[in-house]
Amino acid sequence: MKRSLDTVVLSDIHLGTVGCHAIELVQYLNSIDPKRVILNGDFIDMWNFRKYYWPDAHMHVIRTLITMMTNGVDIYYLTGNHDETLRKISSLQLGPLFIRDKLVLELNGEKVWFFHGDIFDITMKHSKWVAKLGGKGYELLILLNRWMNNISEKMGYGKFSLSKKIKDSVKQAVNFIDDFEVTAMELAIEEGYDYVVCGHIHQPKIRGYENEKGSVIYLNSGDWVENLTCLEYDSGEWSLYRYSQDAFLQENPRVNLLMKSHTFDHKVMIG
Repeated sequence: MKRSLDTVVLSDIHLGTVGCHAIELVQYLNSIDPKRVILNGDFIDMWNFRKYYWPDAHMHVIRTLITMMTNGVDIYYLTGNHDETLRKISSLQLGPLFIRDKLVLELNGEKVWFFHGDIFDITMKHSKWVAKLGGKGYELLILLNRWMNNISEKMGYGKFSLSKKIKDSVKQAVNFIDDFEVTAMELAIEEGYDYVVCGHIHQPKIRGYENEKGSVIYLNSGDWVENLTCLEYDSGEWSLYRYSQDAFLQENPRVNLLMKSHTFDHKVMIG
């Protein structure tokens, strides 16, 4: 039985890289019945894309989303730094597919601002080549981590995430200089938004923030490389989904591939 949802926000899927958990993502997509899907950046990793690496599972993700669109689901593809090439066509609409750099929706009378978030990353602002180099190094860390996990499991110690530990420490250093979350929230308050929804830093979170000018709710959808998380909106409430805590998918790894038809009236403001 599929879960009916109003809106799903996915980011940092990084299709085309070894770190992408495409199989798990397809399982998740086939377990839900959303009215709208927002791909909030880095859906396809064009920085690290290689023609020789495109597994069937990665193509299955795209087919699943196409099936959703044919059944009436609106899909908003918001550009990120790893798929920044699409910013050249960020006003394109093909039926239910919208390519944008940012998106504003009015949900339950509240203004929600969606964007990937790389504009707040100091490594993006000042040293893009460093960030690209880091992206390639991150992929190598993932491969190394898988090899080490195989040994660790055989020795009875279980899995651990080397790349996540290293990236967390790096991001903490970056945030010391240029606090991503606070920057996003303060700008959202200045612009009069009730919610700001980002990706990019692979840190799933929902938190409130208040300053002398007002208050805002910050949400980050995380990623499908390390955390396997996304954001779900339904019945006027936001929640953070974690694949690792989805008992249904853990017990039923093969879910029905058929999608239902969808109809939904909503007010959209695109800037």
